[in-house]
Amino acid sequence: MQTCSLCNTSTSDDAVQCPNCQADLREHSLTAVALKALRANPRVRAIRISVAADACSYCAGQPGTYPKDQAPRLPHPGCSHPQGCRCFYEPVLEQIFP
Repeated sequence: MQTCSLCNTSTSDDAVQCPNCQADLREHSLTAVALKALRANPRVRAIRISVAADACSYCAGQPGTYPKDQAPRLPHPGCSHPQGCRCFYEPVLEQIFP
């Protein structure tokens, strides 16, 4: 399931537009906003994709660490989990403390 960052409406993984506010979910889903924030953060040197323990076979094969500009968009288009893609981003930090 995707969640719109503007109106907090949940919709299916394959939706491109929020059914409530008509926002483009490729830019305004919570995961799209998170990816944009991680890419903009200078302390983040890479982005890790983590998967749920009961992930579908497609998502189970997708975990890994990616350069910031190469991290794939979530939800994964090949996900077949009944509850939708439950993969998420984790930052790999350059430094933890200033």
